[in-house]
Amino acid sequence: GGAGGIGEALAMGLGIHGAKVVVSSRNQEAIEKVAKQIGAASGSEAIAIASDVTDESSVQKMVDQVMQKFGKIDILVNAMGMNVKRDAFEYPMEDWDKLFAVNVKGTMIACKIVGKVMREQKAGAIVNLSSVRGIRGYTGGNTGYCATKGAVELITKALALEWAPHNIRVNALGPALVITPGTKHIAENPELAKKYASAVPLGRIGMPEDMAGAVNFLVSDAASFVTGQTIYVDGGLTAA
Repeated sequence: GGAGGIGEALAMGLGIHGAKVVVSSRNQEAIEKVAKQIGAASGSEAIAIASDVTDESSVQKMVDQVMQKFGKIDILVNAMGMNVKRDAFEYPMEDWDKLFAVNVKGTMIACKIVGKVMREQKAGAIVNLSSVRGIRGYTGGNTGYCATKGAVELITKALALEWAPHNIRVNALGPALVITPGTKHIAENPELAKKYASAVPLGRIGMPEDMAGAVNFLVSDAASFVTGQTIYVDGGLTAA
C-alpha cells in the first residue's frame, strides 16, 4: 500500500526517521515516484518493488528481492486497503470477495511471508492498517468494509500472541476518516467537510501525515513492550 494516501505518508515518516524503505504496490510508476520523494526529503535509501498483495508468489518474489538487497526486514507496514460500498440487502458477493481478498487475505499473506523472515531474525515489528470501523459499525453501505477491518483487528491480536515467542510484535493502526485521493471530494466540499469534522471531538478531519507518528512509535524500541494493540488515530472519535 505504499502508493496510497496513508501508505505514502507512513513510508515517508519512516524514511525521515532513518529507515531504509521499500515501497510496494501493484503500480510500479506510482511507487517509484514515492520512493524518489522519500529519498529526496529524508536522505534515506528508498526503493520501489511492485507486488500484488493478493498473490502469494508475487509477495514472496518481492520479499526475496528485499532480502537480496538489504539482508533483513525489521519492519512490515500493511497499509493497503479498499472499500466497496453496497446496500447490505443487495450486496454482490463478488464485491464482498474483492474486499476480503485485499484487506484480509492480503494482510495475512504479507504477515505470513515476512513473518518467516522475522522468525529467522528472532525480531520484527508489524503494523496492520485497521480502522475505527474495525470496532464501530457504520451506515452507508460499509458492512463489508467494517467486516474486513474487524478481521484485521483479530488477525493482529492472534498473530501477536502466536509470534510473541519469536520476538515479533504485531500491532495495528486505526484511523478515522483521512483525506486521501479516494476521499478528497469530502475536503473539496465545505458542507460535507464540516459535517464530518463536526463528528470528531478535535473538530477536524485527519490527514495522512497524522498517522505517521503512531506507526513510528509502534515499530520503534520505545514500543518494545507493546503488541496486539490497535492505536486509534481518530481525533477522539472512539472515545465517545
